[in-house]
Amino acid sequence: MSRPEPAMPEFLRGERRLADDETFPFMCHPGVSCFDKCCGDVNIVLTPLDVLQLSRQLGIGTREFLEEWTLNPITKDLHLPVVMLKMKDEEGRRCPLLGDKGCSVYKHRPWACRMYPLGMALPPARAGEEPEPIFFVFEEDFCEGRHQESCAEWTAETWRLDQGVSERDELEVGFRELVSHPWFIGGRRLDPRRMHMFYMACYDLDSFRSFVFDTSFRERFELEPDLVQKLGADDEALLRFSFRWLRFALFAEPTMKLRHTEEEQRGKS
Repeated sequence: MSRPEPAMPEFLRGERRLADDETFPFMCHPGVSCFDKCCGDVNIVLTPLDVLQLSRQLGIGTREFLEEWTLNPITKDLHLPVVMLKMKDEEGRRCPLLGDKGCSVYKHRPWACRMYPLGMALPPARAGEEPEPIFFVFEEDFCEGRHQESCAEWTAETWRLDQGVSERDELEVGFRELVSHPWFIGGRRLDPRRMHMFYMACYDLDSFRSFVFDTSFRERFELEPDLVQKLGADDEALLRFSFRWLRFALFAEPTMKLRHTEEEQRGKS
């Protein structure tokens, strides 16, 4: 008996789903008549790696970036915090990172921008199964990218490789494993304290670093000696660690080891 198709996010309903190895035509460059039209009046959801890279590119801390450059939509359907890039408050609602010649942070552009015209969804979690991404193609009327002469043909895999998405996957997958965790099966939701914990550890990495180094955190948890040095200097190592800590803190997975207190040690002697 075949399973019913999983419910897809509303923004992907009606879009063309790509079969395995199915191709789509696309080409984008400044000579295309619609160049940068997709950079306005759009909801750009940011991943933790996006927030980290954009804040560093802009030379500001993660908290300042989140406060000044992003929005946090709240709906009854959201079971986790969502961070979106704040568009300019002007006609056309253009992206604040758009310059005269296109994206001013192109090397560090967000995951959603790299993916376009691809969309990706993860089916709802099922116990004992790893959800496989499902890919879609946005075929919007304004976009001339698929109508160019000598237009290249892409699969989801080759497009992701070309746009530098695949090389980010090691970090992005860690985040996706959190948001699609089986703990959420059945509609379970985090309480406000754990929602704040998730937001800080995933997005406000500078505050998470302070949490690790300026509180009793290192006294409570056993950390590998070489890891402590990395967490102080390496942002990506800290982001990987934040995902590891959240699996322990939110879902009670054995990804962290608590130190024994003196009282516990005396009780065992």
